[in-house]
Amino acid sequence: MGVALGRWGRRLSVPLLLGVGLWFFAPDVGAAKVKGQLANFMELENPVWAEATQVKNRGYSFREPVATVPAKYRKLFPHIPKELCVALLAKSAQKPPKPILIRVGGGRTTPVSIVVPPGTQFTFQNTDPFVHELYGVGINTFNPAATVRGGTRDWTVPSAGSYEVRDRRAPSLRMWIVAEPNVAAIAYPNMKGEFLLDAKEPGEYEIQAFFAGKKLGPATPVSVGPRDLTIKDVIKVAPDPKKEKAADDKDKK
Repeated sequence: MGVALGRWGRRLSVPLLLGVGLWFFAPDVGAAKVKGQLANFMELENPVWAEATQVKNRGYSFREPVATVPAKYRKLFPHIPKELCVALLAKSAQKPPKPILIRVGGGRTTPVSIVVPPGTQFTFQNTDPFVHELYGVGINTFNPAATVRGGTRDWTVPSAGSYEVRDRRAPSLRMWIVAEPNVAAIAYPNMKGEFLLDAKEPGEYEIQAFFAGKKLGPATPVSVGPRDLTIKDVIKVAPDPKKEKAADDKDKK
């Protein structure tokens, strides 16, 4: 099941949240709920996969396609409850939340993508039985350092921008942190693309999806009142492959 976090967040799955380490998020009483759905997210490609296909990286694979498995499931697609973050952007800058716990284990961080205001503090906890050596790419305040089993290390986002976290001992482990001054709430969709946000106050907002440290498509403006809001149109986070193919076929004629 996916996780939706609003105003630093609404919970859809308590057991999963405990595993994720986002237990500190607490929904605001009386906050309006903004419900929506994402589309085309199965077309997204994690940069780690793209790099693995390059011969120079020697990312060999002995997997073979299974004919009994539907074609759409044979194609790699992201686990959006971890990898795709939906942000509710206000018109003004927001205060950073309480320190955020990021669990490092099983070859990944939880979550993989997150959007926060600058000044947010992160605590990375190693849940694996072996050492991790996390570092921030091009970040002189987050140099490589060994974190033993059960150990933690802290880092505070210095300013607005996109930051990538890697692990010297596990090159495929990657995380993206986007520091956005106006982020008022975030959500993690379920595998159907459904998400739920908590808007602390009525007003004009924008909904923006983030993946691998980048924005996905244009922002969706929403006007939030005292009552819950359901966005009627799905939010497309990637091009529709069928429409693109049709357009290409038309151009060739």
